[in-house]
Amino acid sequence: MTLIYLGIGSNLGNRSKNIKAALKKIGSLKDTQVLKASRIIETDPVGGPARQGKFLNTALKIRTALTPEIFLKKIKNIEKELGRTQSVRFGPRIIDIDILLYGDKIIHSRNLEIPHPRMFHRDFVLRPLLELL
Repeated sequence: MTLIYLGIGSNLGNRSKNIKAALKKIGSLKDTQVLKASRIIETDPVGGPARQGKFLNTALKIRTALTPEIFLKKIKNIEKELGRTQSVRFGPRIIDIDILLYGDKIIHSRNLEIPHPRMFHRDFVLRPLLELL
């Protein structure tokens, strides 16, 4: 099993409910166990269209036996199940689930970059993540 960290955010609809639903679905993934969740914080959006609503953000510490590529497919399916649709880059979204760290893996593929390439520049990612480290 590999120790991984996720970042989760929502700024559309019932943001808290969206995050809780994502946590539940992630926790029900086969060969995956949620170990700890950070506190949920409210933050201003970074980038994207002007005048979008504030985000709620959290981070998760997880163990999984799934490969990074399979895990990515699973979380993209969870986003879709919760109502996420393709929109403007960095635009408002019902749910956003990002793989931040995946054990000691470094991956640079077309669909996946680990560690997350922008996590060190985003307070809304670092604050919850530091709480788990």
